[in-house]
Order: sequence, then C-alpha cells, then structure tokens
Amino acid sequence: MTKTRLEAFSDGVLAVAITLLVLDLRLEPEQSGGLLDQLVAAWPSFAAYVVSFLVIGVIWVNHHSIFRLATTVDRPLLFWNLILLMFVTTIPFTTATLAGALAEDSPADIRVAAVLYGAVSTGFAVAFTLVYGRITLALVRAGSMPGAARRSALIRFGAGTLFYPLLTVVGVINAPAMLVGFAALSVFYLFNQTGARE
Repeated sequence: MTKTRLEAFSDGVLAVAITLLVLDLRLEPEQSGGLLDQLVAAWPSFAAYVVSFLVIGVIWVNHHSIFRLATTVDRPLLFWNLILLMFVTTIPFTTATLAGALAEDSPADIRVAAVLYGAVSTGFAVAFTLVYGRITLALVRAGSMPGAARRSALIRFGAGTLFYPLLTVVGVINAPAMLVGFAALSVFYLFNQTGARE
C-alpha cells in the first residue's frame, strides 16, 4: 500500500470523527427559559466539544507530520494506524457520554464517563506512539535517524501515554479539571513534537 493511500484513508476517518462531534450540540426551543439560560445549562456539551475538537485536530496535524517522515508502509504500520483510528472514531461517543453525565450531575455516572473518556484517550496515545515508533524504527534501520535521537523523540512524543492515564484519575475526582488537562496536553502537542521538518 502506498503512503498516499494510507494518509487519504486516515484523513477521511479523522474528518468524519471531527464532524460527528457537532451533532451533540443542540438546544431545545420548546424548553422554558431564554436562549442564554439554555446555553449556560449546556456548558458541558460545549466544553467537551471544544476539547475533543482540539484533540482530534491535533491528532490530524501530527498524523500528517509523522507520515512526512515515513519512507515505507508495512503491515505492522497499517495495523497500528487502524488501531489509532479505531480509538479516534470513539471520541464523539465518549464526548457525548461525558457531556451528558456532567449535565445530569450524577457523580457516579460522571466517574464512569471520565474513565471511559480517559481510556479512549490513553488508547489513541498508545497507538499513536506505536505508529510513530514504527516509522522512526524504519528511519534508524535506514541510517537516516540516530538511535539516541529516536529514543528522545519517542519519550517526548509518547508523553500522552503517561499523562492521559494520570488525567483520567483526576477526572474521577473532577471531570472538568480533566478536560482542562486534556486541552493543555493538546496544546503541548500543537508544537512540533515529531521531529518532522515542516
């Protein structure tokens, strides 16, 4: 399979996932109270939407960056990429679940939803790190990347595999704080952590 075909497929999946997020943003015109009251009451949906949009957007940007480094596409890379996309496509579901639990203000449901949201985030962080590791392994084998540089880049790029689980624990105690942490981690990944030259 060519790198172009893999990127086109991935772009399509990411585009669908990021578009599905907006489907859970809605107001009920028949409800009592003004529009402003409804917007304020719906803050969990808007907050979760913004964080999840940022997360998927940063995944898309970094997916592009790391595949600029790829010189070959083999079967393990294809499967790691598929696992990454599997987790990404569940983000709209976990976003809606977390927003719904926050709106209902049920502590038990909020904890479950936070763990679900965090588990999916941890899953895509691990898969993304494996994709990056596979691409950079090929570079080391080809002699175009030193092994020490690869290890350093993997630690920097793979930070999410540590921080997403930690933020999930925070989410069990305080889900809005978890969302703030996920947004901050996305800002970290906005900056080029891949070593790719743009």
